[in-house]
Amino acid sequence: MDVSSDFVPLRMSVPRSRAEWELEDGVTMPESSRHDRILVLLHSIFTAWIERTGRDASVERNRAVRWDRSRPKVGVDPDIALFSPPPPDVEDIISVKTWCEGHTPPLLAIEVVSTTHPTKDYGASPEKYAASETGELWVFDPELAGPRSAGGPFLLQLWVRSEGVFTRTYAGDGPVRSPVLDAWVVTTDRNRRLRVSDDPEGTSLWPTEAEAERAEKERELRANVVAAARIAELEAMLSQRGK
Repeated sequence: MDVSSDFVPLRMSVPRSRAEWELEDGVTMPESSRHDRILVLLHSIFTAWIERTGRDASVERNRAVRWDRSRPKVGVDPDIALFSPPPPDVEDIISVKTWCEGHTPPLLAIEVVSTTHPTKDYGASPEKYAASETGELWVFDPELAGPRSAGGPFLLQLWVRSEGVFTRTYAGDGPVRSPVLDAWVVTTDRNRRLRVSDDPEGTSLWPTEAEAERAEKERELRANVVAAARIAELEAMLSQRGK
């Protein structure tokens, strides 16, 4: 279901807040095991990326984002949000309030479409991210549960903020390049998982924490093998000289 050449990007223009956008802090919707596994994988990938690059950032799950000081309950709770820089008290707060010092909108947010509320991430969610000044939004619909309006459902949508305008620049099967990450968003495991790659083919996937740790141990093992072989070679040379 890739996007055809006559695909028209959608530009989002919305009010700063709406009454129906009000949420209670600390209240999250139940997630299926499949939904949870997708998010656990993404969280681990971004955690490993932050550690690998040393970037001043944090990745959060269901961390509330609020942006209207006059209506502090108006907000959105991203499935995954990448903050860079993170709020100074990110480990202690329930919600990120962008009117507070050091609190900024997400650099990137990710929503995985739920089969119980499939229309939310096609309508209200992009509107909220537009109003909150989030930098980039991915909407992943592995079950293709979303509405058929506007040509949907779509496996993957990309919304990008450029010069203050929030635009859906892609809707299709992927892969698609993320301007925020300067990397590619790809699907794996028969479109049931979402990952990040340095190439559109998905041959250079960003590792999870476990994958990064395993790769480091393998590098150390190879280095030890090479070092042991070199030592054995030098010992053999010294033994020959001593004869």
